[in-house]
Amino acid sequence: QVQLVESGGGLVQPGGSLRLSCEASVSGNIFRFYAMEWYRQAPGKERELVATITPGGTTDYIDSVKGRFTISRDNSKSTVLLQMNSLKIEDTAVYFCHARITSFAYWGQGTQVTVSS
Repeated sequence: QVQLVESGGGLVQPGGSLRLSCEASVSGNIFRFYAMEWYRQAPGKERELVATITPGGTTDYIDSVKGRFTISRDNSKSTVLLQMNSLKIEDTAVYFCHARITSFAYWGQGTQVTVSS
């Protein structure tokens, strides 16, 4: 069982930045084999995949965040980050960290991001 703990959410004005962090309860030697993802779920909407980083470091994003969000990983710290710049009101959601390897997948508890003036 892998525990994922997110942090870094909060309230920010439109145009501002936040950095989300997700730490996994496994050693870096194991963490590096996981594909890591950030999802988000806004009120009344389905959970959606926002960004992915593979074990090899390849990244992918949904169109609405391309050029504004950056996903990265630090295997030595078993951590994945999501740098969010130029935040918009529509980015408001609970953001979830997700780890997957073969047929196994794990979720964090989520962290609230609120973009409001």
